[in-house]
Amino acid sequence: MAPHNRDQKVYKHGIEAPEIGRWYRDRGGSLFEVIAIDDHDGTIEIQHFDGTLEETEPDGWIAMLPEPAEAPEDWTGSVDINAEDLPGSRQPLFLDWQSELEQLEPLDEPEPLPDQPV
Repeated sequence: MAPHNRDQKVYKHGIEAPEIGRWYRDRGGSLFEVIAIDDHDGTIEIQHFDGTLEETEPDGWIAMLPEPAEAPEDWTGSVDINAEDLPGSRQPLFLDWQSELEQLEPLDEPEPLPDQPV
């Protein structure tokens, strides 16, 4: 497996070092994205397609046998979003509000409260 770019670090067994923002597929076929790398303690934080977060060390990364993958087309897997919140699933934002308001009956003037001057 060749590094993504010339400066990309390669671990033992030819496993590419993780790259933040890059998608990978593990040996089981699960899709995940690297979301953080802690250079101080060497841990790698990943987010699986279903939203599950996991932290692993370099040895765990190597054991996963990750292979670079394309980002999923359906990006909603890791996002807590309902179908009605997706673009195109709501009514248009610009409605004819004036015609809606014209259908309302005018309110009667409220009676003044007893302690208010008339």
